[in-house]
Amino acid sequence: FSDPIWRGDYPTSMRVMLRDRLPRFTEEERAEVMGSADFLGLNHYSSALASLPKKEPTIFGEYWADMNVNYSSDPEWKTNCMGWSIVPEGGRDILVWIQERYDNPPIYITENGSCEDEPDLDSALHDYGRRDYLKGYIKAFGDTLDEGVDLRGYFAWSLMDNFEWGFGFRPRFGIVRVDYDALQRHPKLSARWYSDTIRTNGRNLVKEEATD
Repeated sequence: FSDPIWRGDYPTSMRVMLRDRLPRFTEEERAEVMGSADFLGLNHYSSALASLPKKEPTIFGEYWADMNVNYSSDPEWKTNCMGWSIVPEGGRDILVWIQERYDNPPIYITENGSCEDEPDLDSALHDYGRRDYLKGYIKAFGDTLDEGVDLRGYFAWSLMDNFEWGFGFRPRFGIVRVDYDALQRHPKLSARWYSDTIRTNGRNLVKEEATD
């Protein structure tokens, strides 16, 4: 859906698939829409392998069926409590793809984070999995700067545990633990690590990489 803003129209493959279900732009509308964004905001959590499905999709409905793609994961990839694959190099790849497809627009990572299995306070305060997730993705995103990607900023999801839409309060994405009964808040290990990363402007990533 970024193509109309950055290239003036939907991809040809999308038009072939959806036909008259997509709007047609007048020249005036195209001129008004194209280049109308100040930056491209990317919410990125995971990656998947994509292949052509062996048969027509029969579930999920229009949005998923229209993609006509079979998603799978590499069995060697780690996953989080949502079952999402943890693939930092996928984050790097999507930024380079955006750079090449949209003529290197300013990019902000508007959401990036992971849920962890945290049944109690002690497990939450030792969220090494989330710390490692953030470390891997921030490093991968940062590496794209050397490739000329115009990456301007990064926002971790999320500051505090919260209501996760259809999943309710069970998944915890926060770097701060929230006791939903007492409303107490406890910074997790990942929060302290993220604070150090901000304070040192990422120099701790280089130090940790050398140590590893």
